[in-house]
Amino acid sequence: MYTAAQETGGNLGGAGLIEMPNARLRRDGTLEASAAIRRQRDFYALSLQALPWMQAVFRVADRLNATTGRGNTTDRSFDLRIRLWEEDDFLPALAVGLQDLAGTGIYAGEYLVASRRIGPVDVTIGMGWGRLGSAGDVTNPLSVGAPGFRRRPRDVGQGGRPDPRVWFRGPEVALFGGVELQVPGVENVRLKLEYSGDERRDERRRAGEAGSRINAGVQWSDEHFDAGIFFVHGTDVLFRLSARFDAGAPPRAARPDPPRLTPRLREADGGALGEALAAQGFRLLALDLNASEAVIAFTGGRFRTLAQTVGRVVRAAQPALPARIEHLTLAWWRDGVEIARVQLLREAMEAASLGHGSYEEVFATARLLRAGNPLPRGGAAPGLGLDWGIEPRLRLSFGDPRETLLYQASLVGGARVALGAGFAIVGGLQHAFAQNLDRAAPSDSQLPRVRSEAARYAMGAEHLAIPALYTERIWAPALNVFARATVGYLEPMFAGVSGEVLWRPNDQPFAIGLDLAWVRQRAFEQDARFRRYTVTTGHLSLHADLPLWNLHATVRAGRYLAGDWGATLELSRRFDSGVEVGAFATLTDAPFRMFGEGSFDKGIFLRIPLDLFGVESRSSAGATIRPVQRDGGQRLAVDNPLYELTRDGRADDFRRGAGEFLR
Repeated sequence: MYTAAQETGGNLGGAGLIEMPNARLRRDGTLEASAAIRRQRDFYALSLQALPWMQAVFRVADRLNATTGRGNTTDRSFDLRIRLWEEDDFLPALAVGLQDLAGTGIYAGEYLVASRRIGPVDVTIGMGWGRLGSAGDVTNPLSVGAPGFRRRPRDVGQGGRPDPRVWFRGPEVALFGGVELQVPGVENVRLKLEYSGDERRDERRRAGEAGSRINAGVQWSDEHFDAGIFFVHGTDVLFRLSARFDAGAPPRAARPDPPRLTPRLREADGGALGEALAAQGFRLLALDLNASEAVIAFTGGRFRTLAQTVGRVVRAAQPALPARIEHLTLAWWRDGVEIARVQLLREAMEAASLGHGSYEEVFATARLLRAGNPLPRGGAAPGLGLDWGIEPRLRLSFGDPRETLLYQASLVGGARVALGAGFAIVGGLQHAFAQNLDRAAPSDSQLPRVRSEAARYAMGAEHLAIPALYTERIWAPALNVFARATVGYLEPMFAGVSGEVLWRPNDQPFAIGLDLAWVRQRAFEQDARFRRYTVTTGHLSLHADLPLWNLHATVRAGRYLAGDWGATLELSRRFDSGVEVGAFATLTDAPFRMFGEGSFDKGIFLRIPLDLFGVESRSSAGATIRPVQRDGGQRLAVDNPLYELTRDGRADDFRRGAGEFLR
């Protein structure tokens, strides 16, 4: 019986043979980055086992310019592989796939493939269409009785959009296959041999034909890495490297043990609570003591989940609270508004910390209440406070038409001055000390150039730039209802006035928001000056948890920065580790020809929490990868979108983080 632990990677990203696909998939949640290097064509890929039965790959090819026959150009591709059924005692694994389904079509192809393990040998046989069928071994079987399948249209327009009219079409298909042998007595080493369905070495006409359809090589693999060397097309040596991890259970640095939960002190009266919380990175806003209940309102903290935050507050407060207190109500405030309110039994935390109970028992006694309450009796609104920091920042752009990788390394200093009652002044300074982002392709947009002048804004950051400087207020006009009003330099490219309202029921799997802004484009130097362009933009948003695989969907509809009207669909998967991956696509009334290369805005994003690296922080390192940056479908990027600000106070996030009560 085949097991997923026997997977190895292919040169185009994800699991595979060498240049050809197989029917194998990685473990659910596996995230992998790979590079396949050979003369005149390199592949760089990011692949995700997005669902137990679906693999997704985003790939950039740095390849020979077939038009001129010299020099390189880049090409972006997106692939999907769907498993139709798993291998069992009688049947092989069977998968269907779409390669380069939303790119320029240069590598576009489809396939049906089966894999079967026989002892130490994994055998694969498949049929390819398009680029994977370019060898043309037999007549397309789908064209028998359906003549429309004999013709494969080649017009991709601006590229970047799926075109079902070409799928599984063409006069001929090619057969491909291969074997993968676990070398006896040599751990983690496999020999690979394949017969390719792709007759081409590169994209030149006659000169681009492969010298051979047989590819072979050796690959070493362990739990997290692949490395291989192959001889392909009868002419080229290829090197492949990849690194991967399970997004649901990634490797993480050792975390320090939580502070010990001390016994109750009979003489405690709550007077030392502020000092005790401050020692753990929190700030006491209010304390209300009743006969057997304590209501504690606090802000701050370095912990990602609500459960860990609650657990640390209880540990810090334990020696300061009167011994008679049995019920705790903890109100977590962030940026001037209560985002979560939790009730729990003090005794349950005490028992669990001593090993006489479990986090499940703590969670069973806890209740998540509606958020947005005023401060408890006797409390005062959060007063003047200063939060500041200086940090390096790295911005990456993957797959620009001119360069495979663009980057900008900056030093950024920022500060937030809390004025009380939810008001704050926020600002920052940025200096880019190393970059090639300023060499991005110049804009040729037919739409208002709201994002495509990224290179000129990058040049402006080489001097001291102001990425943001604004005043805002965040508050709760009603329970589970949150509001934000912001005025100033909102982001590096736009300044103006922005407002937002969010209804986020704490115990429901959905939230509804509305944002509206009037903005004016900022000068490329990102100083106090402006350009002439102005626009009113805004969206109605629906956020919803889906019932399977921890999927989350967001749908936004409204007017975008270029004045185009349309909607965005965003699908993401947030693992219990805090790692989040997703994809988005926006369609607007901007015609594909006006949008330009790529046809419409789309991309993938990745967020990795910093606490995986042993840092006690709520922050995440993230990246958004677009095939190409254009102007259609672009939204305003404010620092504090309300859903992200209040997300940790939702019942689903609370439940999934319950294991952190005792950390």
